[in-house]
Amino acid sequence: MLSEDLSKLIRSASFEIEQLGTLPDDLLQLAFEEKLFKLFIPEELGGRGLSLPEAARVFEDMSYEDGSLGWLTTIGSGGNLFLENMTETQAKELYSPAEAVIAGSGYATGEAHAQSDGYMVSGEWRYCSGAPYASMFTANTIIWRDGQETDEMRACTFMPDQVEVIEDWNAFGLKGTGSHTIRVKNAFVPFDRTFSVVEKVNTLGSPVHSFPFVQFSQVSFASVCLGLGARFLEEAHTLAEHAKSRWNAEKIAGTVRLLKEQQSRFSQAQQLFHSAVERRWDMHVNGSLDDHELAQLSAVCMESSDIATDCAVQLFRNLGMQAVIETSPVNRAFRDLWTAGQHGFLTRSLT
Repeated sequence: MLSEDLSKLIRSASFEIEQLGTLPDDLLQLAFEEKLFKLFIPEELGGRGLSLPEAARVFEDMSYEDGSLGWLTTIGSGGNLFLENMTETQAKELYSPAEAVIAGSGYATGEAHAQSDGYMVSGEWRYCSGAPYASMFTANTIIWRDGQETDEMRACTFMPDQVEVIEDWNAFGLKGTGSHTIRVKNAFVPFDRTFSVVEKVNTLGSPVHSFPFVQFSQVSFASVCLGLGARFLEEAHTLAEHAKSRWNAEKIAGTVRLLKEQQSRFSQAQQLFHSAVERRWDMHVNGSLDDHELAQLSAVCMESSDIATDCAVQLFRNLGMQAVIETSPVNRAFRDLWTAGQHGFLTRSLT
């Protein structure tokens, strides 16, 4: 958990974060100083070099303090996974600055037309969290050669002056993440600023860079949901305490009982999640992680986010009118939790 002073600073900025739609300058600077967007970058390149279980705790803690900051920490650090996919020269150049942070998209919704020394790229990509302050953007493209579309896909790295940010993030939660659409028109990208997301070309990374991407993402986003779930429960308890003078004895007793039930349920899911992550991380490091264990980890991540969200749903209708006021902390935590849980890596397909 963060220091009390740092916690107060972040929480006091929550309303401003929502109003701005991004991090205010002082909080953004704090994120850079704390290396929140470089959790998986090795120390020699100015990062913190954390393991996945360690980073999951950071994602959870930051989300507990503020949902948008937690999400941005998670997404910003997730961009660190491309470290070994880039050429060593480009990786060091792009990731070493103190304010280095990637925004971008994994969807291949752009076209890259091959030139003699690079690609001419155009396209639009949605949901690029951190777009307002990114030092670079990465996005997947389909390669075209001699006027013909190929089946090759490569990620391109754009500089901010090549990118138009379309401010269209109008979700009801995580309002401060700046998860806007980006547009690129006829931007030249040299070969060495493109890469394959499945091909490693240097050895700058650590074991986290070879952890399976799907489960890495599920662990990351489930951590956000758990942090937000913990914050919701805290705010629900505070709201209920303040409302005791207005509620009758039956209402008070029922709400207190429900709070205890959901807190117990949530705490069990939280403990199971971290145990599951640590177990699979140890297996990954010693080379024994297999598909069965990965499938179990995926299930735990989805179940954890489901429980966090359902605990909030079970309580919300018992918290009175204050819970529906958008500026109330309990309402913000509820909205952020539902928004984070909508990520495709945490939702189950209907069969």
